[in-house]
Amino acid sequence: MRLALHWQILIAIVLAVLAGLWSGTESALFGIRWYEVYTFVGTLFMNALKMIIVPLIVASMISGVASLGSREGFGRLGGKTILYYMSTSLLAIMIGLVMVNVIAPGIVEGKPAGSMLNLGADTQDVLAKVEGRGAGDVVGIFLRMVPTNIVDAAASGQMLGLIFFSLLFGFFMTRIEGPPRETMTLFWEGVLQTMMQITMWVMKFAPIGVFGLVAKTVAATGFSAFQPLAAFFFTVLVALLIHTFIALPLLLRFIGGIKPQRHFRAMAPAMLTAFSTASSSATLPVTLRCVEENAGVSNRTSSFVLPLGATINMDGTALYECVAALFIAQAYGLEITLMTQFTVVFIALITSVGVAGIPAASLVAITIILGNIGLPLEAVGVILVTDRILDMCRTAVNVFSDSCGAVILARTEGETNVLSDETPDNRILEKQA
Repeated sequence: MRLALHWQILIAIVLAVLAGLWSGTESALFGIRWYEVYTFVGTLFMNALKMIIVPLIVASMISGVASLGSREGFGRLGGKTILYYMSTSLLAIMIGLVMVNVIAPGIVEGKPAGSMLNLGADTQDVLAKVEGRGAGDVVGIFLRMVPTNIVDAAASGQMLGLIFFSLLFGFFMTRIEGPPRETMTLFWEGVLQTMMQITMWVMKFAPIGVFGLVAKTVAATGFSAFQPLAAFFFTVLVALLIHTFIALPLLLRFIGGIKPQRHFRAMAPAMLTAFSTASSSATLPVTLRCVEENAGVSNRTSSFVLPLGATINMDGTALYECVAALFIAQAYGLEITLMTQFTVVFIALITSVGVAGIPAASLVAITIILGNIGLPLEAVGVILVTDRILDMCRTAVNVFSDSCGAVILARTEGETNVLSDETPDNRILEKQA
């Protein structure tokens, strides 16, 4: 019997950790370093996922909006989707805020940990990563929603602008009548089905790609990278776990009327893929497949809710930004007033929406927060030690929150087959196999 996809990925992760620890970055076979092999395999898999992102997002958004039909249907689902995403992001930020105040990772034996973290070190490489990406002005986030060139936006990965255009295209496609509307609807539905077939083919190689990605990370950092910032790492991790295993399951249970354990089973492949790739956008094809095939959400709902969520719903990222900024403030000995914390919460909420789709997104967002509360931007360098592993964790949270939104909103739209009691427990495993 063939193993389910999520078990294949989990086994690949375990083997990758062992292989990365064994080989390190210098071990070689016939003159070829194992690290280079890991990099090649992981990069090839990531390229395949990225290749299908733009056509999949455009086709799914346009088909999703067109399938809503009436203007009332679009407005109702769209309004509920935005409300859910803003609410869960704010909830995640508040959890992070509580945890960073309770644990106080930036305070060691009653004193700021700035000297221990060597905050005055040269971090020009860090600044080079976060400068020049156009995130210094929060207003610019909203300006990027309306791209001047949609082709350039697609090529450069500006997903917020791409989704805005797709929403407009799908909405006004429903305003035309007769054969042109039917032709356009069938065309985009055909594109969507084709992209889903390509996605399923690419995902057959997911365990191999995940092995390369994780082995590369472990070979480069090992486990020693966690030691200098153990308290910060622990704070973020606990907050993410609370949001994932307490807050979101409560929403599933009491708003969606869904048993959380069934949803966790349904989303296991997507969460493991998100953890290994550290990219919500790259995981979107897997998320769509899990939500539709395993959870039973209609394409009408998932094709609208999930692509939007992959761009604007970043619970884990927002939580991380809040904890990181306040951790640095604690380390510098800054008095964290209620107004300062409100500023951090507000900017974390806004930036988690607007900068999530660009490289070094969290670093960019954190520099915005630091600048607004009066801290030097180079302080962001102290969190790079644990950033990669925490990036993998918070991406898994982002994807899980998106999927929770899809099933909850599907239930509010009257869909009765979403993880229903009538669904046999082995149905999920059979479809993943």
